[in-house]
Amino acid sequence: MATLAENNEFPIENNELALAETPEPENNIEEETPQPNKRRKKKSVVWEHFTIENVGAGCRRACCKQCKQSFAYSTGSKVAGTSHLKRHIAKGSCPVVLRNQGNTPMAPHSAPSKMNEIWSDVNNTPKRRYRTTGSPYVGFDPDRCRHEIARMIIMHDYPLHMVEHPGFVAFVQNLQPRFDMVSFSTVQGDCVATYLREKQGLQKLIEGIPGRICLTLDLWNSSQTTGYMFLTGHFIDTDWKLHRKILNVVMEPYPDSDSAFGHAVSACLSDWSMEGKLFSLTINQPLSEAGIGNLRSLLSLKNSLMLNGQLLVGSCLARTLSSIAVEALKTAHETVRKIRDSVKYVKTSESHEDKFNELKQRLQVPSMKTLALDDQTRWNTSYEMLVSASELKEVFSCLDASDSGYIEAPSAEIWKQVEILCTYLKLLFDSATILTGPSISTTNVFFHEVWKIQLELARGVQSDDPFISNLTKPMQEKFDKYWKDCCLVLAIAVVMDPRFKMKLVEFSFTKIYGDDASNYVRLVDEGIHELFHEYLTVSLPLPLTPTYMEEANGGTPKHEEAQARTLLSHDELGLTDFDMYIMETTSHQSRSELDQYLEESLLPRVHEFDVLGWWKLNKNKYPTLSKMARDILTIPVCTLGPDSIFDTMRKEMDGYRCSLRPETVEALICAKDWLMCEPAEVSNALVKMEFPI
Repeated sequence: MATLAENNEFPIENNELALAETPEPENNIEEETPQPNKRRKKKSVVWEHFTIENVGAGCRRACCKQCKQSFAYSTGSKVAGTSHLKRHIAKGSCPVVLRNQGNTPMAPHSAPSKMNEIWSDVNNTPKRRYRTTGSPYVGFDPDRCRHEIARMIIMHDYPLHMVEHPGFVAFVQNLQPRFDMVSFSTVQGDCVATYLREKQGLQKLIEGIPGRICLTLDLWNSSQTTGYMFLTGHFIDTDWKLHRKILNVVMEPYPDSDSAFGHAVSACLSDWSMEGKLFSLTINQPLSEAGIGNLRSLLSLKNSLMLNGQLLVGSCLARTLSSIAVEALKTAHETVRKIRDSVKYVKTSESHEDKFNELKQRLQVPSMKTLALDDQTRWNTSYEMLVSASELKEVFSCLDASDSGYIEAPSAEIWKQVEILCTYLKLLFDSATILTGPSISTTNVFFHEVWKIQLELARGVQSDDPFISNLTKPMQEKFDKYWKDCCLVLAIAVVMDPRFKMKLVEFSFTKIYGDDASNYVRLVDEGIHELFHEYLTVSLPLPLTPTYMEEANGGTPKHEEAQARTLLSHDELGLTDFDMYIMETTSHQSRSELDQYLEESLLPRVHEFDVLGWWKLNKNKYPTLSKMARDILTIPVCTLGPDSIFDTMRKEMDGYRCSLRPETVEALICAKDWLMCEPAEVSNALVKMEFPI
């Protein structure tokens, strides 16, 4: 065994087979010592290609007649089999045989009859099983292979036609010759089947949610003038975990029509049986009054509109920030152009960049920033280019002295304008960066970001510096519309954060509105009380779903559950009006859950704070208010994915997907989102608070 191990040969097979295949003496080898038992003549054709040589006491090796390579055969009384010898000849390991066959391993259709026999023996010999500590043996499963090909195409956005590409077909056939390669139609069906299988699980999850669902609508363009509406659902499950799932991708023939958004929403609600569960919509572009009216009238038929629909339609924060940033860059386009030209001069020539870096070292400029040209389809790259250039302005100012080719150094006034522009772009950049994280942020996080922008832009418009006022005026006009549309939603959301409640609303409105702040604070206070009253009104007379019943009981005794069931049958006795009377009179006579919540002390502002976890722990203390908080904190402020937050242009569907059936496009996009989306972590961490003075 030591000899076999040293030569890395194959394990010894049973002695019976070895004894049956002992070779006869050859003329060029020594005669073997006679054995007491008579041996049978060898029958294996492998011995036409090998001889046996004695290499030591009790040790014999098989020597290939073609290449003279030797292999272990026997040590003492233990004899190896012939499988490794057959493989050497039949599968092209022997270099001489390989060369004689034109560098192609012998195969049954091209080999001589004797070689066919060897090849057949190699393929038909039962494989010996070895005990290993690794993975268990997995047999070939063609259905599993098809399933994995479909998953691969879905998860990596590969074209469906790749299964018919010659290179891929050849790769798969060499990897597993037994696999029958699938066609385009087959893999398309497999991808749709994967989508339907995943959809069943998601449907069960949505059916069991105790609260309402919020939708975002993101409209993509295409080169064929059609549009694709991405509808993403945001909801909180029974364990108070926030989910974000793409539910539908609807092809819209006329994307610019007032009815496009309404049609897509109707299709989504019908597909997922969500009538009566919709709480809010967030869209990625301004709608006309007619478009908003169509949406509200359509949804009011099967969905109760909270606060008369004031929470129904919201704008995308990321799109708003992008449009404002583009407006700022457009207003200061001459300043930006001069900086871009200077950066381009340095970055487009290796010698220019070397001179720039040498000068930076001589001047001992401490900045660690590196220059980079911007991508004008992503506004954050323009901001980062300006920030880097501003930190290196000392180098640019001296560059013309060491590089005669650099003749258009920005003036001191230009650098001052760059600093001002970066100050306002930073406000937008910091807010947008929160949206790029892998975790989902609840609605309460964004009130602080939005009111800071509103305050700083309002101050900028009133500045005596003409550059600042001219820069911020168009920015403020665009952002003011967003503030008016979404201020109430964001304010109510931050009130649902026990670290702030109404106090942050009062503080921020005082900064923004001055002496008129009390009027705006009162609007928020009235709105949140009216909303709570609507939840209180809806929750009592309606029968509880199993999820609500379980939440409400929370381990209550059986006799209390029976009592609750008795209360639910009051409607049959005509006591619904009496229940309403009791509810209304009781709410006037004692403090409501909302008032009790607002009067309690604020929680400390710890950095890691799970607002949904807090409401989960306090849902029994605030049974109605917790339901309201759950729906409010679900409202999304953004319709875009993290990779599109800084885009300045609307997304466009690629030409290949436009060539597929709309149902296939939907299946591929949705299935990818569901397969890659693990249960998302929810970010409720405290944003760094820097209150403007």
